[in-house]
Amino acid sequence: MLVLLPPSEGKADSGRGAPLKPESLSLPGLAEARAAVLDELVELCVTDEEKAREVLGLSEGLRGEIAKNTELRVAGARPAGDIYTGVLYDALGLASLDAAAKRRATKSLLVFSGLWGAVRINDRIPSYRCSMGVKLPGLGALGAYWRGPMAEVMPEAAGDGLVLDLRSSAYANAWKPKGEVAARTATVRVLHAQMVDGVEKRSVVSHFNKATKGRLVRDLLTAGASPSAPAELVTALRDLGYVVEAEAPARAGRPWSLDVVVTEIH
Repeated sequence: MLVLLPPSEGKADSGRGAPLKPESLSLPGLAEARAAVLDELVELCVTDEEKAREVLGLSEGLRGEIAKNTELRVAGARPAGDIYTGVLYDALGLASLDAAAKRRATKSLLVFSGLWGAVRINDRIPSYRCSMGVKLPGLGALGAYWRGPMAEVMPEAAGDGLVLDLRSSAYANAWKPKGEVAARTATVRVLHAQMVDGVEKRSVVSHFNKATKGRLVRDLLTAGASPSAPAELVTALRDLGYVVEAEAPARAGRPWSLDVVVTEIH
């Protein structure tokens, strides 16, 4: 099982570890593309702080993120699983997983990134600021920029098992599974069900969508579940107590759509 995750806007500090070693990152087929983004991002932040703030979409209060980007080559690097924070990663709780679940997480989790393309949680990276929605002056929109490199490496990374796609739309645009990979891919939407005047009403949640997805992944890792196809994922989630409604694709070569229905949001 390969689980595709979005990163988090908020990130932990880089710390005092050894600096980035680009050659050590997973998916080495992305090395050239990573170098190009890194070069342009650092150059932009070093030479024109005001333009960098505009390009990165940062408020005045986040101006310090630009200084962080200028130090990407020399800043300490930590495992990506320690760098990414936020609602999904808080709910996932990588640090508190048992040893077996941590091994599964290292093997199965892949975090998409505007700067790195995608990294595994044990890849050592510095803290940075560069979302997939950024449009760099030289390379253009990163979502479009990454499509070619990701199309080259992701079919092999996906292997021959289930792909559980939990990315937000901006990161999903960087790679869309096709053909037989898409047929064994499942996307997840979280719906909040409430009774209103005796009638069930459902709504898409946003903040709690991330928390639910984090808990869902944690539960799969802790249980040692290894579904190899979307239908098996539905069974595994139901066995874990989730209310899941599945919709098989109308045409072959399309992902499955799963709705996880919750009555409480927290």
